[in-house]
Amino acid sequence: MKNKFKFLGLLCMVFIAFSVVSFSCSKDTAPADKDFFVGTYTGTITYSSDGKNISDEDGKLTVVKVGSSYSFKFGSGIPDINNVKFEKSDDDTYVSVGSGVTGITISAHSLKMLVSNDDGTWTADCTR
Repeated sequence: MKNKFKFLGLLCMVFIAFSVVSFSCSKDTAPADKDFFVGTYTGTITYSSDGKNISDEDGKLTVVKVGSSYSFKFGSGIPDINNVKFEKSDDDTYVSVGSGVTGITISAHSLKMLVSNDDGTWTADCTR
């Protein structure tokens, strides 16, 4: 009889351990707890400054985390945007904050941008 209780106890412990692991690894992890928008997005990207216009309908835009801020690395000869901070908006969407870099909205699946400052104007309508 003791062996049956030991086996039942062990079985319960395995079930509890499995339950804890499966719930803690759930897809419900808040995106704010992860760098969920770091990665490469593709779509239409443009840049203009002092008569220079660059446009790529099949462009790539890579988001990189540097410390507590983010950098946007463009392809197609478009200058990068660096040192961008974000605040959570709603529905796991984040918006850029700070002088000269407002106009970026990003989520896990899309990136929209209209940034205009002394260095030029960048636009992006990308997904991943």
